[in-house]
Amino acid sequence: MNESPEIGDLTTVIEVENLVTHYGTRKILNSVSLSVRQGEVLVIMGGSGSGKSTLLRYMLALERPTSGSIRILGQDIVNCRPSELYALRKKMGVAFQGGALFSSMTVGENIRLPLKEHTNLDDRTIRIMARLKLEVVDLAGFENLMPSELSGGMLKRAALARAVVMDPKLLFCDEPSAGLDPVVAAALDELILRLRDALGMTVVIVTHELDSAFKIADRIVVLDKGSILTMGTVDEVKNSDNERVQNLLNRQIEVEELDPNAYLKRLTEETLH
Repeated sequence: MNESPEIGDLTTVIEVENLVTHYGTRKILNSVSLSVRQGEVLVIMGGSGSGKSTLLRYMLALERPTSGSIRILGQDIVNCRPSELYALRKKMGVAFQGGALFSSMTVGENIRLPLKEHTNLDDRTIRIMARLKLEVVDLAGFENLMPSELSGGMLKRAALARAVVMDPKLLFCDEPSAGLDPVVAAALDELILRLRDALGMTVVIVTHELDSAFKIADRIVVLDKGSILTMGTVDEVKNSDNERVQNLLNRQIEVEELDPNAYLKRLTEETLH
């Protein structure tokens, strides 16, 4: 488990209460409640379709939930005005799963973009700030390359540089280690921790990579079928007596018993609708 010197400060910076969400008529998140403390790394884990990426989208206020509340840095993001949400997002950095760099822009232009869009800084200052962040992620000298010229690990680091270029209070990462070999993934984990410590950020990470989660998390939330199975420190999650949690950690396949009558009824109802 990662021991953070800032975990002693238990100030809550994110609070999710009884969050319920739907895609059409399908319920995705079912009464999810959690909190994130100042300075910690919270990892959200779960199998495919568990709702972890959906939860991240709602924490970023990209969609409105069916019910429940989400408070970010004391701000109710479900009911706040667009201008308030715009101001809040300046305090949040996001590193998307695929990097999401603009392919028509150089690495440096990608990193500088948030500063150009959201500050009144002069161009020279913007360039200096962008180069500083590229130094931090070990990409100094690569600012004039195009994203297509970077390796997978370099793309992830460039995405992190862009996410933190405005020194956000919160950093959200979606599957930061996905698709990387173990050595590169481990280096990226270390980088996230260094950034957290250097910038004093709180970090929320969605991942299905167990090694990464166990290495960098202060606490872990395990989702399954839209509900929280367990939440706690790395050791608490590892020692959970919940069978479904252990199945996830040990990559055990759950075989669902099939009721022939219920299965036939479901097929019939789907056909009628």
